[in-house]
Amino acid sequence: MSNFLRNLSPSHQVGLLFVIVFGLLTAATIAALVMSLRDDGENEIRTQDIRELGSLLNTSWIMCTVFWIGWALGDTVATLLFALVAFFALREFITLSPTRHGDHRSLVLAFFVVLPAQFWLVMTEHFDLVTVFIPVYVFLAIPVVSALANDPQRFLERNAKLQWGIMVCVYGISHVPALLLLDFPRYVGKSAFLVFFLVFVVQTGMLVQHLAARKWPRPPTAPQVSQSFHWSSWLMGLAVGGFVGGLMSGLTPFKPAQGVAMALIACVAGSLGHLVMKALKRDRGITNWGSEGKSVTGASGLLDRVDALCFAAPVFFHSVRWYFGL
Repeated sequence: MSNFLRNLSPSHQVGLLFVIVFGLLTAATIAALVMSLRDDGENEIRTQDIRELGSLLNTSWIMCTVFWIGWALGDTVATLLFALVAFFALREFITLSPTRHGDHRSLVLAFFVVLPAQFWLVMTEHFDLVTVFIPVYVFLAIPVVSALANDPQRFLERNAKLQWGIMVCVYGISHVPALLLLDFPRYVGKSAFLVFFLVFVVQTGMLVQHLAARKWPRPPTAPQVSQSFHWSSWLMGLAVGGFVGGLMSGLTPFKPAQGVAMALIACVAGSLGHLVMKALKRDRGITNWGSEGKSVTGASGLLDRVDALCFAAPVFFHSVRWYFGL
């Protein structure tokens, strides 16, 4: 079997991976559908678990479909697809945050200058500029544009909100297609495995953390932010995510120990980033970025589905690039 896989071309190997992933998702979706049909609604905890499982499966279907389309149509199309994801995520973030007339220039700058420029830098592989463009140049430009709008009321709060949205939704998501463009020696045509590795270990870690919190409840670490987050379940999620990363190292340019380390880095960033996004939702007085499952932007709560990835992707990307000297 291993010889058969090695003899496949890189494109066939990646194609086989997607066939397996979509097959597993189909089986899980059928199982979840059967569970929902058998649920009589009397057990509220069971009903909630089924709903959360359905939400997780929806997230997995959306992300895997985006990855598959991007891989099938090439790196340029993949980058454009993730730019579209970033656009809707940022729009969702801004829509649920109050703005003033004086913010309009800054919003135009964010959506129609900063976002396209960041993904153009990714597409052209200017990774040094990708690293500093938003955290340095954009963070200085946004308040200048706001000041020129002649509206000082709540100036710091308004600019911090927009800067935070750009950082999470644009800067974070832009590093996912950037992984496809990393040039590893003797790893040509297989960069899709890196994206799969990142998403799979982060999702696995968060799923285990959620299940452990349900199975062995503890007093929450930050009850005003999350009733389900505590250090014991978080460490369990990290342990399983790191173990899975070691098992999946054969798909990547990593050795097993490197796979464990990179998986742990991604899981830490993703899980804690998810907690941060929960704090932002509590601040806005909402339970999710959509309203009753429907986003006000029409993106169906997109930011809820990619929030962990927004934090994990840049940390993972720069860790890999720094460690391997790419």
